[in-house]
Amino acid sequence: MTVVETQDGIRRAPLPNGGSAASPAPSQIYPLAKDVKRRAQAAATVAATHAGPVDAEARFPAEALAAIRAQRLLGILVPVELGGEGASISEMVNVCYVLGRACGSVAMIYAMHQIMVACLVRHAGASAWHNQLLRRLCDEQLLLASSTTEGQGGGDLRKSDCAVVQQGARFTLGKSATVMSYGAQADGIVTTARRAPEAPSTDQVLVALLRQDYSLEHLSAWDTLGMRGTCSAGFRLEAAGKAEQVLPEPYQKIHAHTVMPVAHLAWSAVWAGIAASAAERARLFVRKAARGHGGQLPPGAAHLTRATASLRMLRATVMSGLRRYETAMVEEGGLESLDFQTTMNLLKVNSSELAIAIVSSTLQACGLAGYRNDGEFSVTRHLRDALSSAVMINNDRILGNVANAAMLVEVPALLTD
Repeated sequence: MTVVETQDGIRRAPLPNGGSAASPAPSQIYPLAKDVKRRAQAAATVAATHAGPVDAEARFPAEALAAIRAQRLLGILVPVELGGEGASISEMVNVCYVLGRACGSVAMIYAMHQIMVACLVRHAGASAWHNQLLRRLCDEQLLLASSTTEGQGGGDLRKSDCAVVQQGARFTLGKSATVMSYGAQADGIVTTARRAPEAPSTDQVLVALLRQDYSLEHLSAWDTLGMRGTCSAGFRLEAAGKAEQVLPEPYQKIHAHTVMPVAHLAWSAVWAGIAASAAERARLFVRKAARGHGGQLPPGAAHLTRATASLRMLRATVMSGLRRYETAMVEEGGLESLDFQTTMNLLKVNSSELAIAIVSSTLQACGLAGYRNDGEFSVTRHLRDALSSAVMINNDRILGNVANAAMLVEVPALLTD
């Protein structure tokens, strides 16, 4: 489908035979992604209002998700011809950052959803079933959860215990999902599984499920230090559906091309947003303290300097990762190159460590005011949420997996290489 931009700032699909209409049908009108910032900030305002209770009660951020739906942000990555906005990964990552400044749990839910959307957009090919799912996602603003963690494998996304059991044109699937974020609240789940019962654990596929396709049995609760609103409980997943719900491309390719890089970019943006919010609170605290003491800076002011400098580094790290990803997308074999895969894996480690360091510095800058759970300068929620970054696919696991590749990637000869 050819899409044209008109003077009123709206993308329209031309009518057949070059016709025109004063009032095109809704299916022919697609809003531009250029107002994503305004819409993200509107949703973030709601998220910030409810961030405290969501954290304290470890409850799903229903109000924020309602605002995200109202702003129609769940389908921005979907191509225009399927009812979305054709937004770039950079635009989506910016939404994660904006939401992260308001509520880490909301931002992480949004990031996880968009990772699954990116998989469907990029790897479903000409699948009529998945294209219809994307249309529904945009029309109804469906929320997708992911189920990649299971059994004893923990955070190893490249191994599955469960398998797709195909019977003619249908399949069944049973999975012990030890951690499934907002699984009970999602409208659908995208899950990994072995291709068949006889397949090895690394021969995986990705399966898209709608709510009517599965049942969830609650296995474990979610009472954690941070990211409490993600409601990442454990479930027993029992699913049945049509064989066409299995994505046509192998998960190995989906993981390397989309899941890992998009996840690490989106998550890093969330953590950067959390760190930015904490840095802003520290800045306001130092400014207020200085005003109250005749312009004399409080003892913790040096830690604010460290936090802001590190925040610049974190933002630059994420932006560099985005540029590297966009370049790899158009290079022959770029997404599978050893250098790209290593860079994207280490992005997660570096971003998580920087985010924790930044929020820790803001705590020192604010002192007791930051250590308190109440008050306008509290950064306790920010610190607890940021700490999740190091164990969300453990940094040690990533560093161990990358170790062999790191030995093969030569040190650049120039700073600009």
